[in-house]
Amino acid sequence: MNAGPSYNTATDSRSWPAKLARYHRPSITRSALEVLVTVVPFVALWLLTALAVVNGHWWGLALTVPAAGLLVRLFILQHDCGHGSLFPSRRANDWTGRALGVLTLTPYDYWRRTHAVHHATAGNLDKRGIGDVRTLTVAEYQALPWSGRARYRLYRHPLVMFGLGPAWLFICQHRLPIGLMRAGVQPWASTLATSAGAALPTIGLMWWIGVGPFLWVQLPITLMAATAGVWLFYVQHQFDDTHWSRGPDWNFQHAALHGSSHYDLPWALRWFSGNIGIHHVHHLSSKVPFYRLPEVLEDHPELRDIGRVTLRESLRGVRLVLWDERAKRLVSFREAQAAA
Repeated sequence: MNAGPSYNTATDSRSWPAKLARYHRPSITRSALEVLVTVVPFVALWLLTALAVVNGHWWGLALTVPAAGLLVRLFILQHDCGHGSLFPSRRANDWTGRALGVLTLTPYDYWRRTHAVHHATAGNLDKRGIGDVRTLTVAEYQALPWSGRARYRLYRHPLVMFGLGPAWLFICQHRLPIGLMRAGVQPWASTLATSAGAALPTIGLMWWIGVGPFLWVQLPITLMAATAGVWLFYVQHQFDDTHWSRGPDWNFQHAALHGSSHYDLPWALRWFSGNIGIHHVHHLSSKVPFYRLPEVLEDHPELRDIGRVTLRESLRGVRLVLWDERAKRLVSFREAQAAA
């Protein structure tokens, strides 16, 4: 893991939002083009896959892989709309985000609200629980009864975290405003409108090609994209050099810079993931459009090595499941047991 240059004081961290403000303004033409070059290929690949399956050409299911990649990219576009960074107009962001939510099966207004909580509390041990991966401290884990430890181990198991979990999140949990059940009408309206919007084309496509072929096409795309999305979110905050703190020790800018990774991916994966791997910059200034994040690294190379995680290094991060408040780092179950 590359430690990179040291930015450990609040002063260093707090200077970055002001420096990044000049990257905030999006280009309407560029943003519209990014939507176009993602939506059109996604729809085309979906239809080509469906036609192949209907005609017995099962090799056509290979097209679900790039289609899933494009679905991840659609989610990043929706994500930027939620931050108000894809278009200058809030109205354009909101309605584009809601339309994309029908394709990603993610209720835009509900998700935007929980994601805003995540940004406001990332790295804060006192404010966990909404929009994040559940992470216990070593002390909290050791204080649990055996049944609680077993449930946490099950939750953190890779087959659940990156298999059953993503399927549950995008197919089931996003159908109800879980976490915001008492937050008024908007979360309910958002989830119901998204479900209704997705139901109409689903019924039409099932009538056109049949229930079986529809599921053969849609399920692999949804499940692969959901798994990739959860993996990206996981790596963005669960890595060796991440940062968590409590109370007055927590600082928004410091947590953004040091509690979010720079997931340094190959070019093709950066394109499909909408540069979301440059996550420390995104958390420092969420108004920067996704296509301007590489520009920030070019102009400020000192940010490149802060929290940098390669593809190979990210795979080792799966074992890091507990926050050790004494060592100030994530540790595995085995390391926590050895320390105890």
